[in-house]
Amino acid sequence: MGSKDAVTMLHGAGGTVMHALVRDYIVKYFSGLSNADVPLEALDDAAAIGDIVLKSDSHAVKPIFFPGGDIGRLAISGTVNDISCLGAEPYALACGLVLEEGLPLSDLERILASMRQTCIEAGVGVVTGDTKVVEKGSLGGCVMNVSGIGRRTKALESNLEVVRQHRRGFAARWVLDANLSVGDKIILSGTIGDHGLAVLSAQQGLNFGSEIKSDVKPLNRLIQRLLGEVGGVVTMKDPTRGGLADALNELSEKSKIGILIYEDKIPVRRDVRAACEMLGLDPLEVGNEGKVIVGVVPAKAEQALDFLKKTEEGRNAEIIGEVTRDFTGVAMQTVVGGKRIITRPVGDPVPRIC
Repeated sequence: MGSKDAVTMLHGAGGTVMHALVRDYIVKYFSGLSNADVPLEALDDAAAIGDIVLKSDSHAVKPIFFPGGDIGRLAISGTVNDISCLGAEPYALACGLVLEEGLPLSDLERILASMRQTCIEAGVGVVTGDTKVVEKGSLGGCVMNVSGIGRRTKALESNLEVVRQHRRGFAARWVLDANLSVGDKIILSGTIGDHGLAVLSAQQGLNFGSEIKSDVKPLNRLIQRLLGEVGGVVTMKDPTRGGLADALNELSEKSKIGILIYEDKIPVRRDVRAACEMLGLDPLEVGNEGKVIVGVVPAKAEQALDFLKKTEEGRNAEIIGEVTRDFTGVAMQTVVGGKRIITRPVGDPVPRIC
């Protein structure tokens, strides 16, 4: 059986191959089965049914412990952040654990303690779940699924009212991938590539001459404050697998517009950039777990940036680009002049980062 006839690692790495799998197989069989306001086929970060947001997120990161985090912190943060990117506030989680025979109970306890601490940071709890055990050598320790529900908030309603004041005819009830319009500004909440490089260093035993740590963290409190205190946010997306390049292309495709970004405005840590150059990686394609892309109406962009820069999570935020009608897709104005087309990657260059 050839690679075209079976699942490969690329099918789980973000980018074009994974999106094709989801579209051509999963959506094919489950689309049209619900009356969700934001349904499966919209392929947003979560689904919306009435005033409730629902998300399910599985994690198979390898190794399960890495600089700056672990599979437990990653699983809680990933689900919380996906719910938050629609503008909802997460308020209940469910956790499914699949444990490998031989996993030290001390490791399990360390993971659970990390999950608890992340739940406290996010202000949300695990209320139900399931546990299974499989034979030794099957998983690399454990994999897990965290599902969650979120609800509408006064902050979201306030944000949408600000958007309507600046964009006539805006009718969306949630902050969605398809909401961008010409002139909107694109804000990135901080440096890119940290998580992917941290996991890669743990996978390969690499030493980059500095301590690169994952950025994994829950962002729901930050997002709710941004919506309520500033407003004008039309879209949000966390650039996980496939990185900034994949996320921006998804926003461009769904909104049917072009996005121009500026190379000199994209925040990248010096050690991450050096490591990427050494390994032949593009930091725009490396996954992140504690950053958010924010699309905001032009009149609120500077205020949103000022707000983010005063927070711990957003202190390195920058306005990295804007929405344009001059072209479709994503392009980057380079520091040496000219523009470079930013295509959707085939997949994240670092396997099993989440």
